[in-house]
Amino acid sequence: MNFAPDPNLEVFRQQVRDFLRQHQPADLPPRKDGLRSPRADVVRWQRILNAQGWGAPYWATEHGGTGWSVQQRLVFDEECAAAGTPSQDSFAQKLVGPVLNQFATPAQKAEHLPPIFNGDRLWCQGFSEPGSGSDLASLRTRAERDGDHYVINGQKIWTSYAHHADWIFLLVRTDPSVKKQSGISFLLVDMKTPGITVRPIISIDGCHHLNETFFDNVRVPVKNLVGAEGEGWKITKFLLNNEHASTADLPTLRRLQGQIRDLSHTAQAGSVSLSDRHEFLLRMSRYDAELKAITVMVQRVAAMEQDHSPAAHAMGSMLKIRGTELQQRMSEFLVETLGDHGAVAYPGVHAERSADKPALPMADVAQGMASEMFFRRATTIYGGTSEVQRSIIAKSLFQF
Repeated sequence: MNFAPDPNLEVFRQQVRDFLRQHQPADLPPRKDGLRSPRADVVRWQRILNAQGWGAPYWATEHGGTGWSVQQRLVFDEECAAAGTPSQDSFAQKLVGPVLNQFATPAQKAEHLPPIFNGDRLWCQGFSEPGSGSDLASLRTRAERDGDHYVINGQKIWTSYAHHADWIFLLVRTDPSVKKQSGISFLLVDMKTPGITVRPIISIDGCHHLNETFFDNVRVPVKNLVGAEGEGWKITKFLLNNEHASTADLPTLRRLQGQIRDLSHTAQAGSVSLSDRHEFLLRMSRYDAELKAITVMVQRVAAMEQDHSPAAHAMGSMLKIRGTELQQRMSEFLVETLGDHGAVAYPGVHAERSADKPALPMADVAQGMASEMFFRRATTIYGGTSEVQRSIIAKSLFQF
């Protein structure tokens, strides 16, 4: 592949930077972590993007999207992360939105796509269950046909941001008598439907972004079925195969790299600045080298996606492993770099600070770093565990 800088891509990068400089809300502090922004900020930012014609940065023009190339989408993500803009609803933009564009009826598109563009409807994902995570095909949540409705009973877990969502896209078992992959269907469900209960799960980072979601005789219109009965597994494979080049989460890695560099100038080991410590500089250099290697790999996978190469799937799994493991090591290094301050329970960046408590030393630097490290422990699990990714890579070797 050609590693020379693409001048057209650099022009596009400058356009994105100019837009962000002019339209990023000045009254919102830059986002410093990998968590989703508060709902009000997500909605506000989505409407700003939509007014620019960027309401769907990852979709083709025939679906109302920007029609950007894979490389342009990566640039957009990188610049938004660098500027600390509010996040978008990734469940709508990168998961259920492409599914609707590909499989939904015209009536379903008319109902659900306009609210995504304008930020009027936020989504969550109902896939994982207790005992059905990596082995998603073993899910047990049932949907039984009753006239013009399905009646849903079961439980989902790790439902990110279900407490903020208006709708959920749900995998359910509609036929228990056939092969387990063949009996799964894909439903869209209004979270206000009677019988849905959302219970918070406070994760190890001290934040509430996960939930348990229970369905007790929840009646859902048959018109909310996407595709045909039993096509849920096919639709899920389509959903999970999108955006291979983004699986390394390059913007997060670059943000962590920037935080390490900032700490090298502000933190000390005894009376010596960390930037003068050989051991620190060696580890920082190793992370820089790994990040450069992943960056080249991202560019390679982006080129494969653009050419619709079947090898992009296996390469995306490699990126997922390398990127998430590097996130974990870099976030651990950040906490280690803080020394004694790394063990202090500083509030996360979205936590409210109490006015009657004295400010902690290093608070401006250390805020949210321990939470970030704890949060990153899950990166090798969600989106397909590293073990699953290695199986995908191994199977792909027999095809090439």
